[in-house]
Amino acid sequence: MSVTVLVVDDSKLARINAGKALNQLQPEWRRIEAASAADALEVVGREPVDIALIDFNMEEKDGLTLAAELRETYPVMPIAIITANIQDEIISRAREINASFVAKPLTAEGLQGFVSGAALRLRANS
Repeated sequence: MSVTVLVVDDSKLARINAGKALNQLQPEWRRIEAASAADALEVVGREPVDIALIDFNMEEKDGLTLAAELRETYPVMPIAIITANIQDEIISRAREINASFVAKPLTAEGLQGFVSGAALRLRANS
């Protein structure tokens, strides 16, 4: 099964870091990058995406707002909010929209639980 992961972060370095962590865990998964929420919405509008990793702190729209928008169209898509801003309110808001929370800096070890759960969820829904 081919899996496409959308990595949304306004930092190019953070997108590269996320790609490296993903590649360590699932080298066969395809990665698409978006530098903003608008870019992310354009990507999902033109091609299928299975999983989304979304930075919380972005310029025009925060990651939770983007995740909520994606959740309306993709109710079972595994979504993770990625941030160094570890506050109970952010974690709570992520849970409200059925999104996971992964702390930055992103590492393969930190991402492993989300990726494993996402892979199981995708298999169950296919």
